[in-house]
Amino acid sequence: MTSLDRYMARLIALPLFSTLTIAAMLLVLDRIRRLFDFVATEGGPISVVWRMLANLLPEYLGLGIPIGLLLGILLAFRRLAANSELDVLRAVGVSYTRMLRVPFMYAIVLAALNIAIVGFVQPKARYYYEQLRFELRTGALGASIKVGEFTHFGDRMTLRIEQSHDKGRKLDGIFVYYNDKGTSYSVTAQSGQFLATDDPNTIIFRLTKGTLVHKAPNFTVPRVLTFTSHDLPIPLPRYENFRQRGGRNLEFTLPELAKLGHASRNEEQRDSSRSEFHFRLVEVAMMFLLPLLAVALGVPPKRSNSGFGVFLAIVMIVAYHKVNEYAASIGELGRIDPAVALWVPFCLFAGIILWMYYQIAYVPGGQPIGALERGFSKIAKLVTRYLPGRGRKKGATA
Repeated sequence: MTSLDRYMARLIALPLFSTLTIAAMLLVLDRIRRLFDFVATEGGPISVVWRMLANLLPEYLGLGIPIGLLLGILLAFRRLAANSELDVLRAVGVSYTRMLRVPFMYAIVLAALNIAIVGFVQPKARYYYEQLRFELRTGALGASIKVGEFTHFGDRMTLRIEQSHDKGRKLDGIFVYYNDKGTSYSVTAQSGQFLATDDPNTIIFRLTKGTLVHKAPNFTVPRVLTFTSHDLPIPLPRYENFRQRGGRNLEFTLPELAKLGHASRNEEQRDSSRSEFHFRLVEVAMMFLLPLLAVALGVPPKRSNSGFGVFLAIVMIVAYHKVNEYAASIGELGRIDPAVALWVPFCLFAGIILWMYYQIAYVPGGQPIGALERGFSKIAKLVTRYLPGRGRKKGATA
């Protein structure tokens, strides 16, 4: 790599990784509050929140990597233009195509990373996330014992405690009600703790200093027992197993989708699998167009310092993503062949980007968004002029 390539690599790296980090953090912060609420409502251990977030990270990276690549290259070329370094490079004969060598290196590496994420890691992570949600709802992860509230273990046992110490290992002020086919135990105890047994389906609840009331259908009167120490065996509830991976197309890897798209006898499943397969491919293929789009929108017209190009680039990427989602849904319904529904918009998007790049790279004085840039600047000046605070300031000076 030449000194120019190394300089371009440094210019792109900082905004790229900064954007990727900020986007991931914003998405995590948006989801973490809802996860805490969900886990607390289901009574699960708080540690499961971090496991659920870990399974969401591949999805966030799949969304953030293209945006990070686009903004990294765009802001790098914008800085070159703002510092007049771009004019110097062009004056000594360095073309835009030559300057795109490093951006395309970034695009190739990140596209390979993204295809690995969306094609293999994200489907399995999504399945594990849904499995954690299922286990929380069914109680298979274990419910946290809430002080001062009734906690249900399955359909047969209810527990209430007054105080908890040593991270839940020691419990005080205990009430236990256990019912199994007409036979019930009502127990109050001063303290107690849970102990494991050799049987994974049974645990021992060791109670200290309490009273037990035992009722059974063949008892004329309940039996009352006062004890110093008593072990109460508690069979754990049996939970149903979670479904196999592949309940939805989002949980299939790319090779699995390709196999289903050709071998499935169900026409609906075949169309939906092919639609999801082509959707992931066009989302990754679009990354190879981002360096060209970044150059076309990152170099502002002369004597202009507005950020309209950055705004338009983000709007175009988001709009194209939504078009792909709509095309995938139509292809899934079988109204249009999924390959046609998804690759035709890609070709149109690629044609627009190639035209924009050709204008700025090969047409003398060409600026693909020059008219839009000037209109945006005029609108910004009008809005600034008629702001209430600015109007009051001018009146006071007059």
